[in-house]
Amino acid sequence: MKSSNINCEFGVTLVETIMFLVVMGIALTALLMVFSQSVVNSVDPVVRVKALEVAQSQLDEIMSRKFDENTPTGGFPACGSADGPSCLGISPDGDFDDVGDYAGFSDNAYPLYPVSVTVVNAGDELGDPVLPVEQARRITVTVGMPGGDTLTLSAYRTNF
Repeated sequence: MKSSNINCEFGVTLVETIMFLVVMGIALTALLMVFSQSVVNSVDPVVRVKALEVAQSQLDEIMSRKFDENTPTGGFPACGSADGPSCLGISPDGDFDDVGDYAGFSDNAYPLYPVSVTVVNAGDELGDPVLPVEQARRITVTVGMPGGDTLTLSAYRTNF
């Protein structure tokens, strides 16, 4: 019997090593892109919550005011009713004591979150039975956010 001397060597070639590095580089790049996107978007909820707080605060302030300049203390009798004074309407006079004074209001107290307010007569938007247009007002508060998005809150204030 003839014995053969087999010399077995194990290892990787240069081509295999380069291919491994290329594949790992592509995978690592894709993984890092996913992580960087999640880091960028992790701030988004904080920005939205801040904008929501600013908008809700402004809307609460407006909703706490009288319906109209001529609304009596306590709201009764309602202006525009048979027993009450006539309503003055939406007429901003700068004293911010009624809902109509906030029409066209804007505020830049938070430079990254500019606030703008619109107030319109909207009794006909409230369904059946339809109120006269001037007996309800829709208040819309819009807050700008960093990045160009906006957040809008609306509420109705009726004359009661």
